[in-house]
Amino acid sequence: MTSLSPSSSLSRIRIGSAPDSWGVWFPDDPQQVPWQRFLDEVADSGYEWIELGPYGYLPTDPTVLTEEVGRRGLKVSAGTVFTGLHHGESVWEKTWAHVADNAVLAQAMGARHLVVIPSFWRDDKTGEVLESDTLTPEQWRNLTSLTERLGQRVREEYGLQIVVHPHADTHIDSEENVVRFLDGTDSSLVSLCLDTGHYAYCGGDSVKLIETYGSRIGYLHLKQVDPEILADVRAKGTPFGPAVAQGVMCEPPSGVPALGPVLEAAQALDVDLFAIVEQDMYPCDPDKPLPIAQRTRAFLRSCGA
Repeated sequence: MTSLSPSSSLSRIRIGSAPDSWGVWFPDDPQQVPWQRFLDEVADSGYEWIELGPYGYLPTDPTVLTEEVGRRGLKVSAGTVFTGLHHGESVWEKTWAHVADNAVLAQAMGARHLVVIPSFWRDDKTGEVLESDTLTPEQWRNLTSLTERLGQRVREEYGLQIVVHPHADTHIDSEENVVRFLDGTDSSLVSLCLDTGHYAYCGGDSVKLIETYGSRIGYLHLKQVDPEILADVRAKGTPFGPAVAQGVMCEPPSGVPALGPVLEAAQALDVDLFAIVEQDMYPCDPDKPLPIAQRTRAFLRSCGA
């Protein structure tokens, strides 16, 4: 089953999209569409909510960005930050400076969340192995304790909630590692951004996670993987970046997991949740994202969202 009946109402789910669905991974890259085109096309696709994407891709002046999103009928749900907190105190100040820049802009735009992505253990462009794919007990302690500190400080200083994003080629990836992270962090300080595609990529079951750890789900990214390409990626040990270029993240509803049951499980939590469409497509032809976004929005409407 890939959709709900049209009469189903996902009244607690707020659908949006993000620069990622337009092939945007970096603040500035000649292979990416200009930010003006992203804003035009995401609005034309029928989305109301967007994320900021990598800091510096969209204008960082709140006055400018407010005018640009407002005249297109858009609102901002979250900013995104990148962290390597398992490295411990030595990275805290640099991490906080990056987080603070994003938090200032997110707060100014009326967002309530910061999506926190752990650092990659192998490079997302080159596939170069940067460190072990397994954390030591000390690194796990660093990761959990500093993430809690980050959550508390972001909330106290900016009124935002951090939502940690399990991600392929990071240390928070598989069900085992996601559960270990959740069990090791304070639920009042740290919630999860469940990305259905990344979780499936790493072998996890999104519906099971929502049903088991529902109180920790603070945000959703809607994404699917192509099971045939994923099987090839796993067999060859292909790094995440090249896997994306191979098309491992695919247009709904052609991949897994089925998004209808995921949305039903999320609605059953009876809390307001953002569900932001992200289809990793870096790099991609600039004319490719818009038709996909329009079809995906229509599909999600058929799911009641």
